[in-house]
Amino acid sequence: MISRREFLMATAALSAIAGPSLVGNWARAAAQQSLTESDLLDFQSFGNVTLVHVTDIHAQLVPIYFREPSVNLGIGAVAGLPPHVTGADLLKLYNIEPGSAHAYALTSVDFDALAKTYGRMGGFDRIATIVKRIRAERGDNMLLLDGGDTWQGSYTSLQTKGQDMVDAMNVLQPDAMTGHWEFTYGTDRVKELVESLPFSFLGGNIFDTEWDEPAFDAYKMFDRGGVKVAVIGQAFPYTPIANPRWMFPEWSFGIREEEVAKNVEAARAEGADLVVLLSHNGFDVDRALASRVKGIDVILSGHTHDALPEPLLVDKTLLVASGSHGKFVARLDLDVQGGELKGFRHRLIPVFSDVITPDADMAKLVSDLRAPYEAELKRELATTESLLYRRGNFNGTFDDMICQALLEVREADIALSPGFRWGTSVLPGQKITVEDVHSACAMTYPAVYRSSMSGQTIKDILEDVADNLFNKDPYYQQGGDMVRVGGMGYTINPDGAMGSRISDMTLLKTGESIDASRDYVVAGWASVNEGTEGPAIWDVVEEYLTQNPVVRLEENRSVKVVS
Repeated sequence: MISRREFLMATAALSAIAGPSLVGNWARAAAQQSLTESDLLDFQSFGNVTLVHVTDIHAQLVPIYFREPSVNLGIGAVAGLPPHVTGADLLKLYNIEPGSAHAYALTSVDFDALAKTYGRMGGFDRIATIVKRIRAERGDNMLLLDGGDTWQGSYTSLQTKGQDMVDAMNVLQPDAMTGHWEFTYGTDRVKELVESLPFSFLGGNIFDTEWDEPAFDAYKMFDRGGVKVAVIGQAFPYTPIANPRWMFPEWSFGIREEEVAKNVEAARAEGADLVVLLSHNGFDVDRALASRVKGIDVILSGHTHDALPEPLLVDKTLLVASGSHGKFVARLDLDVQGGELKGFRHRLIPVFSDVITPDADMAKLVSDLRAPYEAELKRELATTESLLYRRGNFNGTFDDMICQALLEVREADIALSPGFRWGTSVLPGQKITVEDVHSACAMTYPAVYRSSMSGQTIKDILEDVADNLFNKDPYYQQGGDMVRVGGMGYTINPDGAMGSRISDMTLLKTGESIDASRDYVVAGWASVNEGTEGPAIWDVVEEYLTQNPVVRLEENRSVKVVS
């Protein structure tokens, strides 16, 4: 593990190897609000292998707004290290000018105002333009790798059971992918889609539960630029815990560090000059893994939705974090000689939809994929006067709205909304559409439950989620955010021990302390328990918005963070 000072020194040293930083060119142009496609995509090719990485797209085919977190706490040895640096601190760390396009893309600072200047980001037609340009420059030297969480997260992906995303990705022609939320379509559907792919679905840490044998290929060898490249797939280790195990009972997961090491050794024995881990572990797990498993040259990290403008070096392993929701495409040019990585150049390419020319073929495909659902996608439900966003360790305003819907429509004392990191943003003054709601809710187990829980049970739930998020050992972190709450407040000490992080639980409507022995009516959604009954969360939210056509949210001060 490295300190902040060591991180900066390592970054400076590697930049010296690779040449000047590639962040500055477009950041300076953007600060002058004269950003062009050339500013974003012009790149002095380097070395003999190019890796292009996308991850955590969450089924967003068209350009979106997505606010990065203002709080991303690091615990223990990683406190204060990237990616646990946000807002003004991130701007200072990477020498990014406030108000620039880079500041807008990477932070929450002045997001409302900057969104009006720089517009939406992402869109598969723009991503296609980027990928095709790099492929034209690098030809057979390039690998396009998809880090997973691609098939889930939108109205159309839910309606088509992921087929829309498979069709779009097939046009991009990736070389391999791994997964996480993909598995929530169930075993049969996952097998059906994987068998249809013209590229590899890799998961070296997924085993068959009956025979304890690998369920998917662990790695694949590629020849790029005269270099033998091994790409090892690592699916999300805690899929059966974070998501319903009953949907895919035939498969077991886990970090399986020993299997990663075995796969690295096998790939090297097979002649690999470069070993790449295509990972959905989450960044801190990947950082720990890189310090424990030798022989990995590059980890393309996913799951925690972190976007870092420069790679991070752990021992001899480069860690690359490429953001989420199609906001970024990462390009990593590598010089590999004699079976060793000699240098690199990197750019986290921001996909500004107003700047990058849409690819005509992909634009038509996206239009065709969405056409059967277009009227419903655009159907307006309400207007928001507040910025609606999800991402952040604690309550975001989109989930505040969802919690309020749970409280009112389901007539509950307390609401619980899962700490998912997927979900787009809606700007003040915009209409809230069906598409917006589904971008925060579209999933295969959406039932809203209404049940009686004791105060102690509620505390236990909060403690369990807090430990999954703030455990000092990254291998025990599941990578989401804290469960969102409505109707109650509490104090949390993230550095506390298991079972003692949560205190001062208060029922907001009375101001009384929550009694451990008393029962409360609790409404929530996304239960992993099989057979959960209730209306779909999007129907509950729509009913609430029908009754509240103007959404206005006060600043949420119900969660107090202490140390």
